[in-house]
Amino acid sequence: MAKASETEHGGVAESDASASRIVAVHDTQVASVMSAAQRSGLLQEKSGRIGGRVSPVLVERAKARTGLQSDTDLIEFALANIALEDRFAEAFRAARGAVDADLTLGV
Repeated sequence: MAKASETEHGGVAESDASASRIVAVHDTQVASVMSAAQRSGLLQEKSGRIGGRVSPVLVERAKARTGLQSDTDLIEFALANIALEDRFAEAFRAARGAVDADLTLGV
């Protein structure tokens, strides 16, 4: 089971024998995503219901990384992250090779 601890920036870090690195989600990231979801109108009506079976280890680790305690908050954050995806990585990969290899950059 992962052990969670607070990082110096207020995020949550986890580490255990199976994790080869420390990962953290800062409180500001959670707040930013939820604020953007609110501004986008994604959180206005809360009448929908979602259910499913998931690994308890997955839920525990996600809660440890985010600092969120309730299943509802965790699901809402995860869905908002997906709904607000900015596709930066896709655009970055698509631009690969678009700069002339002979271009002299002020080195």
